[in-house]
Amino acid sequence: MMRSRSMLLLLSAMALSPLACAQTASAPAPAAPATKPAAADEPAVVKTLRSQGVEFMGTFETPVGLTGYAGVAGQRPLGVYVSKDGQYAVVGTLVNAKGEDVSAAKLKELVSGPMGQQAWAKVEASHWVRDGKADAPRIIYSFSDPNCPYCNHFWQAAQPWVAAGKVQIRQILVGVIREDSANKAAAILGAASPEQALVQNERDFDKGGIKPLATVPAAVQAKLRANEALMLDLGFQGTPGILFKDADGTVQMRSGMPQGDDMQTVLGPR
Repeated sequence: MMRSRSMLLLLSAMALSPLACAQTASAPAPAAPATKPAAADEPAVVKTLRSQGVEFMGTFETPVGLTGYAGVAGQRPLGVYVSKDGQYAVVGTLVNAKGEDVSAAKLKELVSGPMGQQAWAKVEASHWVRDGKADAPRIIYSFSDPNCPYCNHFWQAAQPWVAAGKVQIRQILVGVIREDSANKAAAILGAASPEQALVQNERDFDKGGIKPLATVPAAVQAKLRANEALMLDLGFQGTPGILFKDADGTVQMRSGMPQGDDMQTVLGPR
């Protein structure tokens, strides 16, 4: 049992990218997605996995006689393949002789797709500041701290796409890295033009960025707390935390600054 618990803790942990700024506040556990209620005749091994923190969102058939359970562990899709007697399960990826993941489509349908759309709706309703043209076709959300150097690196790397009118980045500001992070975020959100204030902070980042407000107004503090709660709810434990839709319309997430060719995956064709 100890080995099983260790495995599930490993699966549920979202490791911080080395190119991300860790947040300093204590992080509550991410909110669980909508899951399928346990059935009275649910297999014993599935009940055990539920008790260890795995949530299940549906079942599907497999070509090898095992029943597939579409699970979630720490906001990550998880395939669980249960024996006919319900006493055993294989957790991981089921591949065929060609090396293809035969259950990928089902996990996307039952887990990744619904979770992604739910996350997208949440960030759309959050308190964000747009960088780029309002009619830019590609929308990217980024949880950002005004003092985060990797957020600034991402902003700089994205500027060719933004300047070309191809991408708009909606920065969901949080204040978690340093004592004056919330004060700088408040200076941006409370400016006559938050968009211009955001750009000023990014352009002057190496000089200290925007001047922080002496105090954070209560209304702005509430927005920042809501943004931080959402960041943690989605499983991000540092900034930048990025959400975007790929060519198929599937919501993808990145924890930390994208590297190499992945930058074009996030931002689209240049």
